[in-house]
Amino acid sequence: MLDLTADVRDLTARLIDIASVSGEEEPLADAVEQALRSYAHLTVLRDGNAVVARTDLGRERRVILAGHLDTVPIADNVPSRVVDGRLYGCGASDMKSGVAVQLKLAATLTDPVYDLTFVFYDCEEVEAERNGLRRLVARHPDWLRGDFAVLLEPTGGQIEGDCQGTMRVEVTAQGVRAHSARSWMGRNAIHEAGRILDVLRAYTPRQPEVDGLRYHEGLNAVGITGGVAGNVIPDQCVVTVNYRFAPDRTPQEAEAHLREVFDGFDVRVTDVAAGARPGLDHPTAAAFVASVGGGQARAKLGWTDVARMAELGIPAVNYGPGDPTLAHTKDEWVDLAEIATAEQRMAAWLTGAG
Repeated sequence: MLDLTADVRDLTARLIDIASVSGEEEPLADAVEQALRSYAHLTVLRDGNAVVARTDLGRERRVILAGHLDTVPIADNVPSRVVDGRLYGCGASDMKSGVAVQLKLAATLTDPVYDLTFVFYDCEEVEAERNGLRRLVARHPDWLRGDFAVLLEPTGGQIEGDCQGTMRVEVTAQGVRAHSARSWMGRNAIHEAGRILDVLRAYTPRQPEVDGLRYHEGLNAVGITGGVAGNVIPDQCVVTVNYRFAPDRTPQEAEAHLREVFDGFDVRVTDVAAGARPGLDHPTAAAFVASVGGGQARAKLGWTDVARMAELGIPAVNYGPGDPTLAHTKDEWVDLAEIATAEQRMAAWLTGAG
């Protein structure tokens, strides 16, 4: 059983040691549920491999703290290990250290200035249709009612006020199939795909400013498939492209942009998640930035579930321990001191001491 009274750094190590690759979160979800149910000040709910815990203290405002339980596939980096003040392991940064902070706060904050909802969910690291928070929004929107939300994603201990959108498309180059001994009778689709790669190499991403925060978009090939057999000129080649777009663009505008960029090719959208504008002018958000972030916030260049909160009309930010550039790497680590600092800052804000 998870000991939520343990030091938050030790709790992070314990969470890393319970493997929870996307789709395989049940053992960790079971452990989280069991640990939270032992606290009388919390009401605990379960849906699949998502766990929600709530206080009901009659406070004027409710704050949601959310984080995902899943990780990318393990790369010989479980169990955890500590070296020179760094905790190494799969999910150390993204985002078991943030989840450990949530769990510690859920167990210890019995008299916060806000009512609190703690959300632990599955399948964030895979396609949007499997996302556990998306499922909760659809099935139990009442569990997610609140005035402000913090996603404890890795931000290096800085507040990131929003997120960019993400879209994946398949861009298809067409050819004409032929025998490779008579290649001139066909048209090689793999060769044609070179024009798609030329577009990507020449592309200059936008760096717009949105509500005072600077973004940097990205357009990149992330996969390519083609070929029929060793003696066949292929008639089709598909390049999978990922577009990260600033929150001043809707998914519809992002799609229109990609169709313009890849004019002349077949373009099919396979996955999309909208971004979210900062929303830092909300009173609770402003108080959070002032207390925890020293009045400073920056743009989130990746996608996170602040976008789900935005769909519910809840302003949200990202804040958590861990360097986001280490996420998904084999040597992923988190600074132990940073985990403790995040817990202390969050506790001070939520109790009115910060």
